[in-house]
Amino acid sequence: MSDKQLPAGLHPATLAVREAVPPSQYGENSEALYLTSGYVQPTAEVSAARFAGEEEGYTYGRSGNPTVTSFERRLAAMEGAEACMATSSGMSAIMLMCFSLLKSGDHVVFSQSMFGSTIKLIGSEFARFGVESTIVPQTDLAAWKAAVRPNTRLLFAETPTNPLTELCDIAALAEIAHQAGALLAVDNCFATPVLQQPLRLGADIVMHSGTKYLDGQGRVMAGALCASEAMVHDKFLPVQKNSGMVLSPFNAWVVLKGLETLDLRMKAQSAQTLQLAQWLEAHPGVARVYYPGLDSHPQHALAMQQMAGLGGAVLSFDVRASTAEQARSRAFHVLDSMQVLSLCTNLGDTKTLCTHPASTSHGKLAEAQRQAAGIGQGLIRVAVGLEHLDDIKNDLLRGLDTLA
Repeated sequence: MSDKQLPAGLHPATLAVREAVPPSQYGENSEALYLTSGYVQPTAEVSAARFAGEEEGYTYGRSGNPTVTSFERRLAAMEGAEACMATSSGMSAIMLMCFSLLKSGDHVVFSQSMFGSTIKLIGSEFARFGVESTIVPQTDLAAWKAAVRPNTRLLFAETPTNPLTELCDIAALAEIAHQAGALLAVDNCFATPVLQQPLRLGADIVMHSGTKYLDGQGRVMAGALCASEAMVHDKFLPVQKNSGMVLSPFNAWVVLKGLETLDLRMKAQSAQTLQLAQWLEAHPGVARVYYPGLDSHPQHALAMQQMAGLGGAVLSFDVRASTAEQARSRAFHVLDSMQVLSLCTNLGDTKTLCTHPASTSHGKLAEAQRQAAGIGQGLIRVAVGLEHLDDIKNDLLRGLDTLA
């Protein structure tokens, strides 16, 4: 096994290809997939030291795996983090974060525009264990500040949000959190470290659903938390060992290889999404387009500053309608008329995926919660892939040009 270390100062695009555990004695160029649940120990004394945490080394699959470590090291390097903890999914990453940092009587502030399952998990499930929460408008910094209490331990933001692509000012939220003695966690799923690195803007924790762009081809489930070495080792690791919210070696290997093309994919898909958003804005069947790369987006300037001058690869649009019932019917018509694009609730794939948020990702919310989040019945989310742009447009036109 080689002990060769990468030099300091490499660009994130290079780290996305090169950062990993050293190769084995066989000198493989592509990172190895270590499919094992247990590890043979050289001696009983070494085994005891490793299980006691006194000596480095792998002991059991729930406590670590070389392939998973490669993924953690690579993502941490791309995010500019000291350490990373991989999990079985994005939601398990949020679960691990909350279990590790919160207790009964603690308070969380988060956005009403967050992913529907996140709202349910923190606002309902953790409420059963005495964790309090306040939901605030995503873009209202005054509301975030006013919601902070003496027992506030965590501010949690998603930027851009799913599906309305609202942003938050990460640096400003970090200041609010730190003045209150709280932590700021940021869901960086939509932007990825290619476009946005929240830790460099003052965030304490970056959360990922590796299922999306990190994988890039819709193959596996994965999640991750990036933070300081102390937080990962002292807070996240003990809970993960005892709860089993671990990432499988195979899934880790798939996402590890996906990271190698993330820079190219995000830039190419973001460029396509901007062109599609501009085209949709001009279509008479479309009432509004939500995309940070558009000049019409209320936070366009912040997006350009915070997201490396790009708007990301997800947009949403409202079909034009006069009632909620008509809006739902027309949105369903557009989706059902597609012959090329996928009617699929995932995102971050090389294939363009379209979905109806009000009946899928936000379908578990009460109607009042959906309305507060701005999720109307005519809303369609499009996660733009790598098909030819003309084919994407033509497939959407099958429904948009035949609205009743």
